[in-house]
Amino acid sequence: MMDLFPLYNSLRIAAVSSVIVFFAGIAAAYYAARLPRTVKAVLDVLLMLPLVLPPTVCGYFLLRVFGTRRPVGQLLAQFGVRLVMNWYGGVAAAVVVAFPLMYRTARGAFESFDENLAWAGQTLGLPNAWIFWHIRMRACRQGILAGTVLAFARALGEYGATSMLIGYTPGRTATVSTTVYQLWRTNDEAGAFFWVTVNVAISAAVLLAVNLLEERERNRKRYGAGSRY
Repeated sequence: MMDLFPLYNSLRIAAVSSVIVFFAGIAAAYYAARLPRTVKAVLDVLLMLPLVLPPTVCGYFLLRVFGTRRPVGQLLAQFGVRLVMNWYGGVAAAVVVAFPLMYRTARGAFESFDENLAWAGQTLGLPNAWIFWHIRMRACRQGILAGTVLAFARALGEYGATSMLIGYTPGRTATVSTTVYQLWRTNDEAGAFFWVTVNVAISAAVLLAVNLLEERERNRKRYGAGSRY
């Protein structure tokens, strides 16, 4: 019987990291969109680096920070948290590599937002938090959703940083991507092909979801079907 733990673990890591990236990406994008151009350019370089760096380099930096012999790693260990060779270490790796996708997509959505809508809400005495969640987020929802889906897909398929931080232990840290490599390395072509097929199917579904979101947004703009507030 096929062991489905790699699929479960991959989905678990992708789901948890997507929730973290969703809120962190929105917060960073919202404040970055309001910064002066020079400051925004510097911040962009820092936040977007994981997108262009090789995943193994990201994994190396994570090990330098969270390794068991590093100060941060030792501090977390005192609270019973050990990211190295544990599935939640995969969450940390997925957050790092998926964050730039969420951040950049959300920032683009916030920058295209019509500030007159927020100002109108302020003149009506609406709280800033209400304006943000009920006006700004609703107007930017397609970009936010697209960024969330892309971040989830990136986290689901992550291999380089994940393999360096949590390795491959069947039933404990194995993911779909690391399982494919291990099966191929041991000449298990049938097993590797099965997991490749699973990964391709999930990735195709994610891309289809992104395309549908983009098509929906284009239709909304084309026919002027604005959101109701």
